[in-house]
Amino acid sequence: MKKRTLYIAIVSAVILILIVGIATIVRPKNNIVAEGFKSHRMVAHAMGGIHGQAYTNTYEAFVANYEKGLRIFEVDLLLSADDDLIARHEWGKSFTAMMGQQDELEPERHDGVFTTAEFKEAKIMGQYEPLTWEEILDLMEFYPDVYIVTDTKQIKPEEIDQIFGDIVDSAEAKDPALLERIVPQIYNQPMWDQLQGIHPFESIIFTLYTVHDTNEEVTQFVKEKGITAVTMSDTRANKELISSLNDLGVPSYVHTVNDPKLMMKLKRMGAYGFYTDFLTEKDVARSEWLDLLGL
Repeated sequence: MKKRTLYIAIVSAVILILIVGIATIVRPKNNIVAEGFKSHRMVAHAMGGIHGQAYTNTYEAFVANYEKGLRIFEVDLLLSADDDLIARHEWGKSFTAMMGQQDELEPERHDGVFTTAEFKEAKIMGQYEPLTWEEILDLMEFYPDVYIVTDTKQIKPEEIDQIFGDIVDSAEAKDPALLERIVPQIYNQPMWDQLQGIHPFESIIFTLYTVHDTNEEVTQFVKEKGITAVTMSDTRANKELISSLNDLGVPSYVHTVNDPKLMMKLKRMGAYGFYTDFLTEKDVARSEWLDLLGL
């Protein structure tokens, strides 16, 4: 009986080793150097979710997700009515309701563009602290290992000049080294040239959700300009594009992924990282083993 049990254990171990070996061989290869923000696979979408709520861009969401191990934080940025840069996804009555702010504002202001004072006074879900850009820079100073990825919701050329002019001027006034950890997302190819005229950011992400560039056009642009990373939706992600980017050593991040099974499917395709509301770096690490076993 003991011999039979030992035999089964040995056979099981051999089969496991073969499965892992085969999975390793067929795993998509990449030439990505894991340094800077690329040392991390997960990006906290809109500062990450908190208590089941996404899109808050709040101080509490930042702290909660930092404590879970995330170090890249994507932040939605808009200009307030008095032209301050604030962390908010959008304006409108439905979003104000989604953020639970109806009781924090007069009814006629639910659909408006908030002043900075209104923005700060109207707590998210009645309890979470909204953040201005200046406060985000304070967080970057206090947490020297975090990276901020910008998602600027106003992308007309004149708006980009104003927003990134503010980003650069305020960072330089506080500590110019902060600019090394600010990672702009660009939404089209001309925006790269515009940003270069404002500041030569160390890292830039090309996000594809507003463009219809072909795989070849994306890859050529990334190669010519030295783009640091590309992010795309799960519906835009495809093996051909991701493989081409991997060959260039450029990571592909996919947004917004909260399902571990979808994450593993995209990893098998070669995706490097993910924007997420609720997953963590531990989820990626755990999926490595499941991925190797084909589960």
